[in-house]
Amino acid sequence: MYKITTKSKKAEKQFYQYINDKLSVKLDILKENPRGKLGAHKLKGKHEGLWSCWLGSNIRMIYKIDDINEEIIVFSVGSHKIY
Repeated sequence: MYKITTKSKKAEKQFYQYINDKLSVKLDILKENPRGKLGAHKLKGKHEGLWSCWLGSNIRMIYKIDDINEEIIVFSVGSHKIY
């Protein structure tokens, strides 16, 4: 199972701003398989090498997957404006 960390203080603030009890269930699903659930997909362009997933009605999370350390590193959380 992967653990979730944040890249910066800004990402950490965004993460905790949006995360609530409903989303914690979705995060548990993501921890089990960061590539296969919640609409997870690779990003292109300026975010190439990162992943994005859907957490709620208009909430997206941009993250990097570190398979060696089994970490999901959160870069940003918010509406589609984060792209």
